[in-house]
Amino acid sequence: MAGPVNQRVINQRVIAAFVAVPLVAALALVALFKPLPYTMYSPGPTIDVLAAPDGKEIIQVPGQKTYRDDGQLRMTTVSVTPKDSDLNLFQVMGAWLDRSDAVYPKDAVYPDDKTADQVRDEGQVQMVSSQDTAVAVALEALGHTVTPALEVLLISPGSPADGALAVRDLFQKVDGKTLSSDIGKASEELRSAIRSTEAGQQITFTVLRDGKEVDVPVTPEQPTADLFGLVDLAGSPQVGIQLGQGFVLPFPVTVTIDPRIGGPSAGLMFSLAIYDTLTPGSLSNGGRVAGTGEIDAEGKVGAIGGIQQKIAGAREDGAELFLVPADNCEDAEGAHNGDMRLVRVDTFDTARSAIETWAKDHDAKLPSCP
Repeated sequence: MAGPVNQRVINQRVIAAFVAVPLVAALALVALFKPLPYTMYSPGPTIDVLAAPDGKEIIQVPGQKTYRDDGQLRMTTVSVTPKDSDLNLFQVMGAWLDRSDAVYPKDAVYPDDKTADQVRDEGQVQMVSSQDTAVAVALEALGHTVTPALEVLLISPGSPADGALAVRDLFQKVDGKTLSSDIGKASEELRSAIRSTEAGQQITFTVLRDGKEVDVPVTPEQPTADLFGLVDLAGSPQVGIQLGQGFVLPFPVTVTIDPRIGGPSAGLMFSLAIYDTLTPGSLSNGGRVAGTGEIDAEGKVGAIGGIQQKIAGAREDGAELFLVPADNCEDAEGAHNGDMRLVRVDTFDTARSAIETWAKDHDAKLPSCP
């Protein structure tokens, strides 16, 4: 009797195995493709800011002598998975194993209290500000005088300011009263004037636009909801703009970049490219230089995110030298740079000096991350 019983047990186990294996496989597939709350950084495209795609220079300085020489100064970008997309386990593991990619918790990249549109708008505000600051730094390095002024960085669609004010308008007066030369005080004077406006009453802004003073009447509205947090608190009269520090320049300088690219991290490369465009010869002596770094009005270079991905992207696009913000040195450790040299910079002047030294001798000693 033992034989048939054992055979029956074996048959039952075989049947159970045949049933269990597909179930386990199905569970594994579900686990593999289940959405996970992570976001992936990967190398994005790099852009030679000295270039002229489709025959149109990225940096334009009308009315001034410019110098279009050999060499490249490449801004770098990071590709980030959108907020409304989810990674699965397979994608997360692949990113962890790839030296050029990185994975971060989604809420660290996209805060829950901000919509995708708000994150995009923030990036655009930062891009406008970085370009304006870069222009000011470059022109001051060339001996020109620039004056800080309160600037329009963003206009909310459908707001009272939409179609009246323009991005990069520089505020001079409100209802004929000259604003303070101190940016902080000028901002409060402007906000106070808007808040004190009666319902249906116009307020007239005098702004500097394309080098000319323009009077712009706007009627603030009492919103039912906050206009993306722009200028005033919900419930107060608003015009729907976001303010920041701009500059009155001796002549206009335009930086034209794909509007889908946002953030402040190209400031250093913009400033170097503007300087190069306005000076004879090639800053890099025909070499290919890439880099990153936020820049402030004093020319100091600040840290950015995604340094390893930017280094990898620059290497892939043939850069020979990469400018690393000093505060990113630790993050850059172990980056996949290949033969591309990494140089530490902390100001516009040290970055320019490093490029000039390297241009004369590619083996010259340069500041490096410890």
